[in-house]
Amino acid sequence: MQAKNAILIVDDDLAHRTMLRTLVGGWGYDIAEADDGDTAIRLVRERPFDLVLMDIRMLRVSGIEALEEIKAYNPAIPILLMTAFASVETAVEALKKGAYDYLTKPLDFDKLRLILTRAVEHTRLKEENRLLRETLGVRFDLKNFIGRSAAMTRLLDTLTQVAPAEATVLVTGDSGTGKEMVAGLIHANSPRRDGPFVKINCAALTETLLESELFGHEKGSFTGADRRREGRVRQADGGTLFLDEVSEMSLGMQVKLLRVLQEREITRVGGEEVIKVDVRLIAATNRDLQQEIAAGRFREDLFYRLNVIALHVPPLSERREDIPLLAERFREDFAQKNRKEIKGFTPQAMDRLLKYAWPGNVRELMNAVERAVVLARTPYLDVADVPLLIPEGDAGAGVAAGGSAGTEDTSLEAVERDTILRTLEAAGGNKSEAARRLGITRRTLHLKLKKYGMM
Repeated sequence: MQAKNAILIVDDDLAHRTMLRTLVGGWGYDIAEADDGDTAIRLVRERPFDLVLMDIRMLRVSGIEALEEIKAYNPAIPILLMTAFASVETAVEALKKGAYDYLTKPLDFDKLRLILTRAVEHTRLKEENRLLRETLGVRFDLKNFIGRSAAMTRLLDTLTQVAPAEATVLVTGDSGTGKEMVAGLIHANSPRRDGPFVKINCAALTETLLESELFGHEKGSFTGADRRREGRVRQADGGTLFLDEVSEMSLGMQVKLLRVLQEREITRVGGEEVIKVDVRLIAATNRDLQQEIAAGRFREDLFYRLNVIALHVPPLSERREDIPLLAERFREDFAQKNRKEIKGFTPQAMDRLLKYAWPGNVRELMNAVERAVVLARTPYLDVADVPLLIPEGDAGAGVAAGGSAGTEDTSLEAVERDTILRTLEAAGGNKSEAARRLGITRRTLHLKLKKYGMM
C-alpha cells in the first residue's frame, strides 16, 4: 500500500484550519497542522512534507517569511499560499519568492484539489545555482562553482581576488570537498587561463616516480628510461601546476619542490641542464600542515612558501544550504550521461539528503545521486532511490553509533543495520512507524530485523 502524501496546513485561524484538515484529509492526504509560520518552519525541519498549504497573514511569522525560510532549507517543497486580502502585489511577491501557487479565500475547493494533485505529482527544484551563475558569471567563470551558503560565498569572494594574481595558493579541506575544483577555478579565471592546467596527486606515486613525474628524466637515467621525458612542471610552463595531497611528499622531495618555488628552475632526473620554468603553483592537502611540521613530517620553510594565500573549503556538513544545489546539478549531469529522463527529487528524498552527515562530502553526494539516477524507475527520485545508508533523523546522523567518522564499519550491511536501529529508536520501538519512516513495508522491515538478529 502506497503511503499517503503528507501536507502541512498552516493557519492561525483554528476554525479554518480545522475545516481544511477535514476536507483535505478526506481527499486521502496525511495532514499535519501548524498555527503560525514559526511552527511550520520547525516542522519542515523535523519531517518531510509533500506540500505546504499556508496562510499569508499570521500573528508571529507571516506566510511570506515562512516561505523564504522553508525554501532556503528545502527548495523541493511546493508551497501553496492562501489569503483573504488578495492583491496583485502580494501575489507577485509570493510567486517571486518561490510559491507554487496563490489562492484567495474563500477557497474554491475544486481548484484547491486540482492544484494539490498537480503540485504533489510534479514537484521540482528551482535551479538556484543557474541563477547564481547568471548573476556573477559576467565577471567570473562559475561553471563549476555551486554554493549559496555563507562559507561558499566567502570562498567565492576570495577566489575573485586571488585568481588574477600570481601568488602561490594552498587549498585545505577534508577529502571530497572540492579542492581540485577550487584550483581549476583559480586557473580558469587567471591571466594563465590559456596556458596548461596540469594536475598530479602526490600520494599516488613513490618518491622516485614522483620526482620523475614532476621534473622529467634523461634517457638511461634509470631502468626503463629508454628516452628523455619532460615532467609535469615543464608541461605546466606558462600555466598552472596543481599538486594534490602535497603533505604526502617525502622530506627529500619537499626540498626539491622548495627549489622550484625559490629559483623557478628544475633539473631532469639524471641530467645536469638547469631549466627555467614559469609556473604558478597551487597545492592542496587534507592534513593540518602545522601539525605535520610539529611531527617532523613537513618542512616549515616549504609551508610558508606554499601558504602565501590560504583557502579553506568547508565540509558539506557545514554548508547544508548547498546540498539541494549540488544534488540538482548532479541529477542533471547523470541523467544526461545515462540518457534518462529524471526531472527532480521528491521533497522526502531531498529531506533525506539534507539530514545525512555526508562524511565523504561532495564526492559522496555525487556518488549517491549517480546511483539513484541509474537505478531510478520513475521521473522523480524518491526515498526508495536514496540508499538506506542515509538515515532520517538529526543532521548529524550518518556516523555509526559508537564509532568515529574515520573508523566505523561503513559496509552497506553495517550502515543499513545501524539505520534501522536508529529509526526504531526514534519511532519508540513502533515497527509500523519505523517502516513508514524508512520507506519500506512492515514485512520488509521484519525480514531485515530477522536478518540482522534484532528479533
